[in-house]
Amino acid sequence: MNNISRRRFAHLLGAGAAFAAARPALSLAKPPLTAPPAGSVVRLSSNENPFGPSAKARKAMTDAFEFACRYPDDHADQLVAMIAKQDGVPPEQVLLGAGSSEILEICAIAFTGRGAERAGAGGGTLVVADPTFELIARHASFHGAEVVKIPLTSSYAHDLPQMAAAAKGGLIYVCNPNNPTASLTPKKDVRELINTTPRETMILVDEAYHHYVDSSDYESVIPMVKDHPHLLVARTFSKIYGMAGLRCGYCVAQPEVLERLRPLQSSDSVNIMALAAGLGSLRDPEQVAKNRQLNAQTRAMVMRELKAMGYPSIASEANFVMTDVKRPVPPLIAAMKDRKVQIGRLFPSLPNHMRLTIGKEAEMKAFLSAFRQVAAA
Repeated sequence: MNNISRRRFAHLLGAGAAFAAARPALSLAKPPLTAPPAGSVVRLSSNENPFGPSAKARKAMTDAFEFACRYPDDHADQLVAMIAKQDGVPPEQVLLGAGSSEILEICAIAFTGRGAERAGAGGGTLVVADPTFELIARHASFHGAEVVKIPLTSSYAHDLPQMAAAAKGGLIYVCNPNNPTASLTPKKDVRELINTTPRETMILVDEAYHHYVDSSDYESVIPMVKDHPHLLVARTFSKIYGMAGLRCGYCVAQPEVLERLRPLQSSDSVNIMALAAGLGSLRDPEQVAKNRQLNAQTRAMVMRELKAMGYPSIASEANFVMTDVKRPVPPLIAAMKDRKVQIGRLFPSLPNHMRLTIGKEAEMKAFLSAFRQVAAA
């Protein structure tokens, strides 16, 4: 099986409700503002968390070295149990994966194209928004599926009625918040899609950026899994937990659904260091609050500066922004690269929009300096 991470996929292309309530103020020491080392590349292209795993996660990885000679079954069981407790589901509804990328891949194989045919479900179609994260469409196409792309609405939400109408069994993929637009699809619309879609059509909701959401018009749909056998939810440790390079994610679905996915995975696809880091991360709830606050502060500064230059951004509920640069974006990507700043790839349906990861404050200062030079050229 061709396992591929979100970051690697981007390179190959070449170019929540729980947090909406008021939170207590955090007494967090602000990291020092230091410029990136001279000659280094400022990497703002893959929606990574620049702060990396928490101190507890790093210690957990160090402590796990002595178990590197063992297969990771025990650690996997521990992480499944902890995820299940956190998300309020039984452990048998949790399936680990090598990042949520593996979850997206095996869902495409199981529920669309030739995989759906083998399961007696016909030639399952994949229905996605346009634009959205492209990996699942790539896998579905490779396995013979028809991929139907439905444009986002004028508010950059998924057009769920049109997506439901286009579904022919198979799978509907909803990325919420959406990558690359960082926008939300309202919770009542997602709920209605899940409640009204026939059960022969599977629905995969990708909640990779769930932890960054501030809006009250959002909720995780994990609680709906118990009553909806056609619902799957993907989560990842790559974003808020800063573990993109470790490859750890998971899927929540009913056990019968997960049994269709397990045979499609590589054996022990999540290694023991990733499992240890996942356990350490879940034992460190302050990391989520701290990263949310740092991201929100820096994101607001960047969006304010870009707006002052005449470049408005789509309202963001994630760790990246999508900004209208009012010109074709490929030359801008190249010009920024020449200045050692990497920004997001082209999304053809939004050709004048730049996707920009929110990095450390110093990195964003470096970006703004380079961007002003390019914009003035």
